[in-house]
Amino acid sequence: MLVYTSRDPRDVVVSYYYFTKMCRTYEDPKSFGDFLESFLSGDVPHGSWFDHIKGWMELKGRSNIFFISYEELKQNLRGSVEQLCRFLGKELDDEAVTSVVENASFEAMRRNKMCNSTMLPKELMDQEKGTFLRKGVCGDWKNNFTVAQSEYFKRVYKEKMEGLKGIFPWEQTGPMKHP
Repeated sequence: MLVYTSRDPRDVVVSYYYFTKMCRTYEDPKSFGDFLESFLSGDVPHGSWFDHIKGWMELKGRSNIFFISYEELKQNLRGSVEQLCRFLGKELDDEAVTSVVENASFEAMRRNKMCNSTMLPKELMDQEKGTFLRKGVCGDWKNNFTVAQSEYFKRVYKEKMEGLKGIFPWEQTGPMKHP
């Protein structure tokens, strides 16, 4: 059994940008614009987000893979936990579900040293450049993209996601546009 979590790629690139600034094993990005360009071309550690998600979407519908988005988790964490329990064939009482929800919240994980990367050695993570669990919100890309970057991203996304458009929660709120 496998759980696959997707996220709006615009938020992914922002999160990834701030992560690479902290992670000493990655090259420090010169600017967000440069990093965005590298992300869209797949020239980042771990490769192309587009190739990654398209590969996983080919497996959608298999009974042993649970697909969920970060946006769904943020919108209804309790309901998502209950769905995951059904997928795993596990029955939890209300108290146990509540405990999972409380401990899986962004705020709880941000406080938890086992989750927030503060226990990693300074040689790996420069905690002075930021926090591993930075904001935990959906739509923060709007605070980082210029209108031109947003339009460029939209064009690349449309081209690279041909055939998969309309199946992700971040597409359900209308066209991918900058506010």
